Amino acid sequence: MKEVKTKKTGGFDPVPFVQGFIKVTGAIPSLLWLRPKRIYASEKAREKIKGGALIIANHSDFVDPVYLMTVLWYRQHHFICSEEIMDSKAGGFLRACGCIRIDRKNVTINTMRDITDRLKQGQVVSLFPQGRISVGEDEGAKFKSGMTLMAIRSGAPIIPVYVKPRNGFFDRLKVVIGERVSVTELYGERPTFAEIDAATRLLYEREKQLKELAE
Repeated sequence: MKEVKTKKTGGFDPVPFVQGFIKVTGAIPSLLWLRPKRIYASEKAREKIKGGALIIANHSDFVDPVYLMTVLWYRQHHFICSEEIMDSKAGGFLRACGCIRIDRKNVTINTMRDITDRLKQGQVVSLFPQGRISVGEDEGAKFKSGMTLMAIRSGAPIIPVYVKPRNGFFDRLKVVIGERVSVTELYGERPTFAEIDAATRLLYEREKQLKELAE
């Protein structure tokens, strides 16, 4: 399935240009600095991401989006970003990068529809299901089920990723990529609330397994 660009009523869509510029100008410095090491949970996890997909990852550093873009460089990412950050001075740049504004305390139907539509159009949406930066023991904070609902409504698979926290500026970046999970294949297009919770717990367990592979 080919990735489709979201149509903009204003004409020019800056997202592909901005992300492309960041990748081109930051590629060599990022590779030299981060020296990314990809670890795959299985041979199936090595398959390139094609079509719409929801990428979920742990969140231990504010530069985690950069890490994901460096490792999964061949796809254009649309990161879900909290309203506090989107309303800051960096908001304009983040919108140009394709970030999606979300109110974590009150996710609106319009936001859910926007994300679902992007997934249906073949785009990649990346998010941190814990909803905030979590480190140490707090890293095990439970996932929120919103990501599961997005996957069900769009039919897109969820791809779990674990980014190992770096201990220093020159520490090598290590990222573990897991197999894609299709909630609709597991529970159908109309799962019960119990099945939605079960799928969310499954993804949480998958993330813990990826963390073990990173050690």
